[in-house]
Amino acid sequence: MKRFQQWAPTPPLGWNSWDCFGAAVNEQQLRENAQYMAQYLKPYGWEYIVCDIQWYEPLAKDNDYHNFTELTMDEYGRLLPAVNRFPSAADGKGFRPLADYVHSLGLKFGIHILRGVPRQAAAANCPVKHSTATCREIAHHFSVCSWNTDMYGLRRCQGAQDYYDSILALYASWGVDFIKCDDICVTEFRRWDNPYSADYEVEMLRSAIDRCGREIVLSLSPGPAPREKAEHLAANANMWRLTGDFWDHWEPLHAMFDKCEEWQGVAQKGCYPDCDMLPIGKLSKNGTCHGPQDRFTQFTQAEQYTLMTLWGIFRSPLMIGGNLPENDDFTLSLLTNRDYLAMHRSSYGAKRIYRHEKNGKGLIAWAACGKGCKYLALFNTDKKAQTVSFDIRDILLPDTVYQVYDIWEQQAAPACKNRLRATVDAHGAKLYKITL
Repeated sequence: MKRFQQWAPTPPLGWNSWDCFGAAVNEQQLRENAQYMAQYLKPYGWEYIVCDIQWYEPLAKDNDYHNFTELTMDEYGRLLPAVNRFPSAADGKGFRPLADYVHSLGLKFGIHILRGVPRQAAAANCPVKHSTATCREIAHHFSVCSWNTDMYGLRRCQGAQDYYDSILALYASWGVDFIKCDDICVTEFRRWDNPYSADYEVEMLRSAIDRCGREIVLSLSPGPAPREKAEHLAANANMWRLTGDFWDHWEPLHAMFDKCEEWQGVAQKGCYPDCDMLPIGKLSKNGTCHGPQDRFTQFTQAEQYTLMTLWGIFRSPLMIGGNLPENDDFTLSLLTNRDYLAMHRSSYGAKRIYRHEKNGKGLIAWAACGKGCKYLALFNTDKKAQTVSFDIRDILLPDTVYQVYDIWEQQAAPACKNRLRATVDAHGAKLYKITL
């Protein structure tokens, strides 16, 4: 096992600011979510507070990006928090005071970055710290993000590695524990050189983290990550996205069954395929992003059970998208189910057992192994409730009576012998722990 894989022995659990605050999150909002996590979720294993994109942009106000806007950066072309949004960053302190606050609550602090160097730094020809190169010399002007104008990708050169080393040294000095690097893990947007955003930029980032002197978990975005790059991804990152941005609609949730099937068996300790955010709770506070502004999730309660069940049995990292202080009781119940979280933390060998669908409607079953138990997930992708009769002999010994526990109902279900019967709501799921 590589050293960095030990930094995430189980799939990370946390909160990310994007789904609720978009590009405009501020310090007060981060602090409020950290306070809530420390009070209500930390006892269940949740620990990361992640500040998403554009924290260096003074004019950010919603989910939109401002093309070629002015960014806050130092003389070495390294982005800094915008002080009007993050007051504690004044006088060159960066995110250190905010990270210290998050750490004081017993939590961990993360930030979003885009791969490469700011175009603004290349235009100004800023020197790269501790290097003979300049930001203009290391910039690859054909390597640009299709949806954000802030950055150039980097050329394959020592100066580029020096630049990544310099920003990781800065983040380590701030106390950053988690980095979500964007525009580095997708296939369809790349039109130059290597369709996987240049393997060498991923490797440079890995090298810079390993040398920075701090244990920083690395997440790669967006998706879909190329399945043929699974070995390279696991050799360099703790988690990587399987899709583009995931939002609160049934169609992309149903499509995630395909992705989980494609990537089943790949996860290993410290390295996890990532199904993306949990868009539950209060979303889109600053604008109409994929639905009405300031809404509770558009998923039905049944669909939220499907979301949590699939992410959990597949052992995807879990990053909450909603504004935590506005959680309702149902949302909180999903996030504090100890039996569910125990499965997510320690199960193994998850695989699809069957998929019986016609025109995208039907029944899907997944199973995983646990200590002294099996986990069984039954999904109904139809628009009406269905009664399922699952042949337990597909995963366990025949003619044996097994004790069954319903994880979402938090109560014992009828014991089963050879067949387990259940009624599953439309677009819903049942999740069972079967004692061996």
